[in-house]
Amino acid sequence: MPHDVIISDHEIPLAVRDFGGDGEPVLLLHGLGGTLEAWDRLELQGRRAVAMDLRGHGLSGDGPWEWERVLDDVEAVVKHFGLDAPAVVGQSLGGMLAVLWARRHPECPAIVNLDGLRSAENDPGNYPGMDPAARDEELARLKAVFDAQAAAMGGPLPAEARGMFPARALVERDGETYARPGPELLEAVRYAPEFRDTIPLLRQVGCAALVVIPTRDPAGFSGGELMAAFRRGIRRDLADVPSNIRVEELDASHNMLAERPDAIAALVTEFLAGNAS
Repeated sequence: MPHDVIISDHEIPLAVRDFGGDGEPVLLLHGLGGTLEAWDRLELQGRRAVAMDLRGHGLSGDGPWEWERVLDDVEAVVKHFGLDAPAVVGQSLGGMLAVLWARRHPECPAIVNLDGLRSAENDPGNYPGMDPAARDEELARLKAVFDAQAAAMGGPLPAEARGMFPARALVERDGETYARPGPELLEAVRYAPEFRDTIPLLRQVGCAALVVIPTRDPAGFSGGELMAAFRRGIRRDLADVPSNIRVEELDASHNMLAERPDAIAALVTEFLAGNAS
């Protein structure tokens, strides 16, 4: 039975869900704008699974988004539950943090990165095989979309928009409803080198790593050449990664954890059985 905990003896309060279970520990890290509930449908047999709300998300406290401080938050969860050297599984932003965690902790037995390699809004060279003029036009359009989204997160949500967010990601202030994370956190993450391209850092990871990349466009971007070129760039830059890194493609979109939880559970369980002990 999952058990929710608030860790209060840290720089900020940290909300954690302990899924219990026997076996080696696995720490689960959600993506940007998500919450620990993203992992509720993932069943990892034979593992002790623990998920957390990242700072500025869900029921965890607010604090500046600095990557080392976020890793300190993860350290606090590991220490609180006595997880020792857990495997780390992360989706999107959480996958990027898994890579950074493995670089900080050479003793980490294994990590899994679920499409957490590179922001869709990226350098032109990361969209190979696309007409430059069309590419630049699409990138400008994508930037405008993300600019508008970030601006909207700074204001109260209209009633009709609240259903787009998990209840855990909503907060009430002065009679208005706001979504977390706020615009300051989004801005800090959006242009960080770690968020824009994690692949160079992935190459520095010494433990076993499983990378799962999607074959379908994210919702709202279907049919565009930009996302097809983006995937080509990812494949290009993963083609010669070190042998400790395994790459799998999954018939899903960026939202693969919600779309294919059973398939991901099978991949992760099989991978960890061979690499995390």
